[in-house]
Amino acid sequence: MNEKAAVAALAALAQDARLRVFRALVGAGPEGMTPSALSAMLDIPASTLSFHLKELVHADLVSAERDGRNLHYRPALKRMNDLLAYLTAHCCQGRACAPAGAKRRTTC
Repeated sequence: MNEKAAVAALAALAQDARLRVFRALVGAGPEGMTPSALSAMLDIPASTLSFHLKELVHADLVSAERDGRNLHYRPALKRMNDLLAYLTAHCCQGRACAPAGAKRRTTC
């Protein structure tokens, strides 16, 4: 991932509703969710949700796939992991950051 792509992804996530939507989709995993399920789960009106999903798709953090009459949104887990890797690539100048014995999951 390059700097421009990282900035675009972070900008898309720098809004509370979009961050909630993205986290819900990550929680759903590769199966993703429909807009109606997301709207009900997050209590976000459909028109507002549509705007936020469009922004996440534009940042390549979410993909949309038509399934008959419905759209199905899925998190771009590879892109998310690439962003995390970009952000932590030079962490602590190569030394261990976490206390000994602490385990943190940084990829999906």
